[in-house]
Amino acid sequence: MSETVAPASAAPAPASAGPPSVIRVGLSRAAFETRMFFREKDAVIFTFSFPIVLLVIFGSIFKAELEGTGLNVSQLYVAGLIGSAAMTGFQNLGIGIAGDRDDGTLKRLAGTPMPPAAYFVGKALNTLLVSAVQVAILLAIGVAVFELELPSALSDWLTFTWVFVLGVLGSSLLGIAVSSLPRSAKSASAVIAMPFVVLQFISGVFIPISQLPEWVTRVASFFPLKWMCQGFRSVFLGDGGATLELAKSYELDRVALILGAWVVGGLVLCLTTFRWKGRRDG
Repeated sequence: MSETVAPASAAPAPASAGPPSVIRVGLSRAAFETRMFFREKDAVIFTFSFPIVLLVIFGSIFKAELEGTGLNVSQLYVAGLIGSAAMTGFQNLGIGIAGDRDDGTLKRLAGTPMPPAAYFVGKALNTLLVSAVQVAILLAIGVAVFELELPSALSDWLTFTWVFVLGVLGSSLLGIAVSSLPRSAKSASAVIAMPFVVLQFISGVFIPISQLPEWVTRVASFFPLKWMCQGFRSVFLGDGGATLELAKSYELDRVALILGAWVVGGLVLCLTTFRWKGRRDG
């Protein structure tokens, strides 16, 4: 009597791999952006040397001690230039994305399966890395040359971290938003660099905030750089530096509120103004 052999059950089909996540593609894009950045040797040298040159020049010229604080003007410049370094994403992203739009890079990327958000994740992470390296270099020079004392309290480093992250994120989003303003890549530097230079002068980077006219400080208070510099002064200048502030206090709660508002506002501006095509593309 023959046995009936049951048919072998079909092997389960392998689960189809879904598309890679935005974070994964964003990390890959960040690695690409970083490689491209460091291949441009002249841009790398200028990006990292410019704040160093400014710090050495201003710190060497202005050495006067700030009465009643135990600080000197050069230490004030270190804190201010750290804030400026944290905001370089505004200028770098604004000019860089305008160039990507003008040469058709954005248009080509929009036609690929890459999630659009991954492009911005890559840009933001690259900006975060570049800003972090700039800040580390400025801190090293401040400690070695200008007698800057690094804080020992964990709370100060936590303050440094959230000011840095919110500042870089907010300025990066703002840079993405303003990248739509220039009509071409050739005009991007002039359109975006000038407001950044003006912001540095009115936000306490080069001139102590207490020495600026009241109307200038009111204008500066609408923008993130003033609050970023104020937050970094709280970390590196301590209680003595608080007397130099307009409110005689670092107002860290207000710093957090305004920087957070710029992150939200920058995101809204990006969502409402960003264009993948140049104006000549229709």
